[in-house]
Amino acid sequence: MSHAEHLDPSTTAVTAGRPERTPGAPLNTPIVPASSFIAGGDLAYARDGNPTGQAFEDALGALEGGVAVAFASGMAAANAVFDTLPHGARLLATRPAYAGVSGRLRELDAAGRIDLTFIDAENSEALVSAAAEVDMVWLESPTNPMLVVPPIDRMITAAKGCGATVVFDNTFATPLLQRPLDLGADIVMHSATKALSGHSDLLMGALVVRTDEHAEVFRTRRVLLGAAPSAFDSYLALRGIRTLALRVERAQSTARFLADELASHPAVARVRYPGFGTIMAIEVAGTSGDADAVCASTRIWVHATSLGGVESLLERRRQWEFEDTLVPETLIRLSVGIEHPDDLMSDLTAALSRVTT
Repeated sequence: MSHAEHLDPSTTAVTAGRPERTPGAPLNTPIVPASSFIAGGDLAYARDGNPTGQAFEDALGALEGGVAVAFASGMAAANAVFDTLPHGARLLATRPAYAGVSGRLRELDAAGRIDLTFIDAENSEALVSAAAEVDMVWLESPTNPMLVVPPIDRMITAAKGCGATVVFDNTFATPLLQRPLDLGADIVMHSATKALSGHSDLLMGALVVRTDEHAEVFRTRRVLLGAAPSAFDSYLALRGIRTLALRVERAQSTARFLADELASHPAVARVRYPGFGTIMAIEVAGTSGDADAVCASTRIWVHATSLGGVESLLERRRQWEFEDTLVPETLIRLSVGIEHPDDLMSDLTAALSRVTT
């Protein structure tokens, strides 16, 4: 990790998590498909870890400036955090947040496990005030799917003043665009399914913390919850990280272009884009049916859920019954890929022609 601190993140993404440079060693960390390991070493059983998974953890830890622990999915990583909360812990989360996390938090609140406070991510003063009165703050920035940037610095300062733990979902921005540990967060969460791996072909999650002692807490949760990732998925995720900088640079450039072009489109009531990252959203100037028609009629954009892959995806988020009611019915989330920006814009323009304004 000390070596990575002197490198540009784009170089770290390529060089971290490699095998030792000994003659005849493989350039890439190999897939180790083993459930058990010979007694006497650091590993005994696959739930404890795997050499391929550890290489992924090394790379992500170097990128985030901490110690990473890999999980079988982003939700597995999130639940490992929730599992450490004492009974009745007070938790603040921005609203809307990722629907899976929101749903799980509501379950825990209904069961009396936590005391949950949801506050609109655009209500800055209420968020800062509430952050000073809880045990844990769950942050997304930008938020999913509304692309709001909450008052991060003020919230973290308030949370630290009352001894709260700050958990920061960095899935949208990736460590190339922001490093939450540097901002004061205690735990960084990733759905590695998304931009880190970048090819829509695996499920993985991760947590990143400052110290190995803190990481050991989550390694234990991984064992007890049975949430270890497979060696094959770890290999694919690590391979995806190698091109992270190129993919983010291209997709972010295209997202900025699309945001500018769509801002004046007559069929678009609002463009939601924070000025950075590869995810954006538009609100169609029509009905939910119009938004559905847009999603169904694209030829290059793929109508599918998820985000962060090389291919551009779009979906109307309120099609899901579990999505937050604060999300407008006509909001379409756009995950920008690496296709040519002119082709993506032309495809959206043709689809938006179906909207009656």
